[in-house]
Amino acid sequence: MHTRQSLELRQQQQLALTPQLQQSIRFLQLSAQELETEVAQALQENPLLEREEEYDIDAGATVARDEAAAQDDRWLLNNAPGGRQAGNDEDAERPEAELSVTLRDHLREQLRLTRASKRDRALVGVLIDELDDNGYLSSPLEEILAWLPSELEVEHSELITALRLLQSFDPLGIGSQSLSECLLLQLRQRNGAGRFQVPPPVLEYAEIIARQYLPVLATGNLNKLREILDIPMEPLRAAHALLLRLEPRPARNWSGETADYITPDIVIRQAGQRWEAALNPAVVPRVRINAVYAEVLAQTQASPELQAKLQQAQGLVKSVHQRFVTILRVAQAIVDRQTAYFEQGMAAMRPMVLRDIAQQLGLHESTISRATKQKYAQTPWGVIELKQFFSSALQTDDGEATSATAVRSLIARLVNEEPPHKPLSDSKIAEKLAAQGVVIARRTVAKYREAAGIEPAIMRKARAALNASDG
Repeated sequence: MHTRQSLELRQQQQLALTPQLQQSIRFLQLSAQELETEVAQALQENPLLEREEEYDIDAGATVARDEAAAQDDRWLLNNAPGGRQAGNDEDAERPEAELSVTLRDHLREQLRLTRASKRDRALVGVLIDELDDNGYLSSPLEEILAWLPSELEVEHSELITALRLLQSFDPLGIGSQSLSECLLLQLRQRNGAGRFQVPPPVLEYAEIIARQYLPVLATGNLNKLREILDIPMEPLRAAHALLLRLEPRPARNWSGETADYITPDIVIRQAGQRWEAALNPAVVPRVRINAVYAEVLAQTQASPELQAKLQQAQGLVKSVHQRFVTILRVAQAIVDRQTAYFEQGMAAMRPMVLRDIAQQLGLHESTISRATKQKYAQTPWGVIELKQFFSSALQTDDGEATSATAVRSLIARLVNEEPPHKPLSDSKIAEKLAAQGVVIARRTVAKYREAAGIEPAIMRKARAALNASDG
């Protein structure tokens, strides 16, 4: 009984958030395309809103007013206690404006069709936003739990429940936290759907390998694996073939479709001895309140409906402006800390966590997370998601620290340069990294390789052989 009363209290706290606060939080989390969709719908529904470029009048007064309003509204983002309610009815009624459906759209539509509670749907929405380009959960649940606002009182068990729901969605393996979990999810889901025509022992062996022995399999030594499992070679080969039929990167078929639609929110250039971040004008909706209508409303006794439209218009303009103020502040703080990356590339990425930028700017970590997720920067090394600048520290043999992102970049480079017929094992990659001054264990290499969506050596070798035979 006490637990139920506590849950009801939390829900009342969420519902007490003002519409303006909810909109400010939600707008910050939206991608550039999603924001444009929101603005386009608002322009259709609210006659008090207009795009600046459509009218040949001086917008100086409007801009000045928006600047002042944004100053009044900054505390909203600094103290934001809640997140976007993913999969709600408003989202379901929003017209589709994009030319293609993204993976996140696909997942949110499945979420909308579930009977999950609003709280569970919100948590699943948070996890959807944490997926990387391969469909893996990019942050540990403990880390996600740490930056969620404490006043929401989210428990670890709730995140586990939300993750299990997400992992039941299509594509199979989505939301996995490792290659092992990705393969196990696919084995269980496909078996449950009756998609495998293999003897039960073969499926069992495949699950055992995926759960415990992928590093052994990656060495290519099937004889050693046969000795460990104490099974005949024929079912072992069948289990190996079954694993090769699975998809190690659940989002593979989606990433290629959405890459061409990414437009950077931030453009980073060198100005003298300093690197500077600037907003990309192409993604900033130039929207304002129609001055004529606003003046008429100010001089007459308008109906409650029109007054509500005016408040909605003012709130949207504030939220849009504040969104870009926050993104630009966060981007510049990142740029100031990651100068080496802009000059030398991914391998020079410094260790940095959300807390570093949050403390520097006086914002909550959840605000930094929202301001960097699905926000992209044009850099000398290509377009990169701002979230990718955050990673933990690893020590090198000279006592200096390097970032996990830099190490993943080195691993990817080594794999790209390996002979297709003789791919590098995790142990060999660890040796090559050590030669470059980065000393990490083989299991850490495996962890970063899986996070980057890179298959084990044995699978890379098998696929290379299949490609060669097809050619």
